[in-house]
This record gives sequence, C-alpha cells and structure tokens, in this order.
Amino acid sequence: MQLSALYRYPLKSARGESLTQSPLEALGLRGDRRWMLVEPESGRFLTQRLLPQMSQLSALYNADGGLNLSAPGFGSLKVALPQPDQDLRGVTVWRDSLRVPDAGDAAAEWLSAFIGRPCRLVQVPEARARQVDTGYAQPGDKVAFSDGFPLLLIGQASLDDLSARVGRPLEMLRFRPNLVIEGSAPYAEDGWKRIRIGELEFEVAKGCSRCILTTIDPQTGERNADREPLSTLKTYRERDGDVYFGQNLLPRGFGELRVGMPVEVLE
Repeated sequence: MQLSALYRYPLKSARGESLTQSPLEALGLRGDRRWMLVEPESGRFLTQRLLPQMSQLSALYNADGGLNLSAPGFGSLKVALPQPDQDLRGVTVWRDSLRVPDAGDAAAEWLSAFIGRPCRLVQVPEARARQVDTGYAQPGDKVAFSDGFPLLLIGQASLDDLSARVGRPLEMLRFRPNLVIEGSAPYAEDGWKRIRIGELEFEVAKGCSRCILTTIDPQTGERNADREPLSTLKTYRERDGDVYFGQNLLPRGFGELRVGMPVEVLE
C-alpha cells in the first residue's frame, strides 16, 4: 500500500488543493483548515452545507501563512496572517466555542460579496486550537477548524467500490480527505487502529459520518438532484442513524508526508 494523494483545505469548506508533499504538524497538514467563514453576529461557522457556492471559492495557503483568495468573476485578494491576539472574535464550530483572530474588513467585504451574505474571515493559531473529543483522543490532541479531527483518510478502493454502486465515477474531493491510500481492499481502513506512513505513525480514531455536502459537485457547486452518493451510502454504510465513509486520524509524530510513501498497518 502507498499514499497516493494528499489534499489540503486552507479555508474550511472552500476548494481543496492537491499536494505532492506536506509537513505534518500537531493540527494535521500544515495550513489545513486554519481559516473559516463565520456569521458576523453569532460567530457561527459557515460551510457548503448552507452555501454550496463556497465550492467555487479558491483559498490557497501561502508561504507567510496567509491566504490567496480568488473566485470566478471576483478577481483575487491576498489576506495577511493576523497576529495571534489581534481583533479576537468569538466563534462556534459545532459544540466548541473559542476566540480567534479576525482577518479584517477587506477580506470580510470581498467574501461577503462572493457568498451573497455578510460574513467574517477568521484564523486559528495553534495555541488557540480546539481539544479533540476525549472520547476518541488524548488530552492535548488538538484540531483547527475541521469538524472534529485533524486528518481524514480514505482508501481509493473504497471510492472505486462506491462509484461502481452509484453507476458513475465520483470525485474524491466530494469527501474532502487529507490522505488517500492505494493498494488496500475496499473499506479495509474500517478495521485499522494504527498505521505508519513512511516513518510517521497515526492512530485511527473513528469513522467519518457523512452529510449533504457529499452531494455537491465540487466542479460546479450544484447539488445532485438524486442525492448521490449519500443515497447509495445509506443502503450499506449506515449505522445508528449515521452514514460512514472514511476514517479520522490522529498524528502520533511530526515530519514530512510525500505522495508515494509506503503504508503499513500496525494494528
């Protein structure tokens, strides 16, 4: 088995970027989901679940830790990394509340115009990151703005099997993984507890429950009228009311990940 693809999503729910290599840090891949859009008053996070047009928003991580924003018909904007204690704003991600730096009015105005409603852009420094649910992780395991865990893994064979069941090829980016593994059997990752990629070890925390976001075409931003692939997943991947596809990981060491690295199941 080998690591066949790496993806990073600098801005939560915006377009992903394909990488050939990336540093692995305490919060996952460097720059992954460090930025997020929120409602100005409540601080509630905004995603494609409500705003499918976010799939057309490009937010590339730059070497300074900032963002390079672009979108069809909206040109581009470079956003500087705010200072860790600059213009702190209270935000909410699911059940977690935290205070993080606001990226300023220029970014807010540009993004509000694109999504068609007021919003603010915020960034999370490592020191302000959230604790991962200790039902699945150790105290001190942290996550940025991902839904719950710093890394998501999917086996390529699992996607191929799902595509065959749906009857058409499905894009991996519908499921927004960080790591894609090639050479395993379909859904083999469901049974893994610990793996090694190159010299780096990972703990497999829990399956990833899926939502309506998987029905949004990452190329067009349009929802599939047939609610695929969620409809098909429900026929064979539903458990206790949730539909699972992919596995959430916790890093147990830091270093460099590169596409092509060997993958070994340790437990």
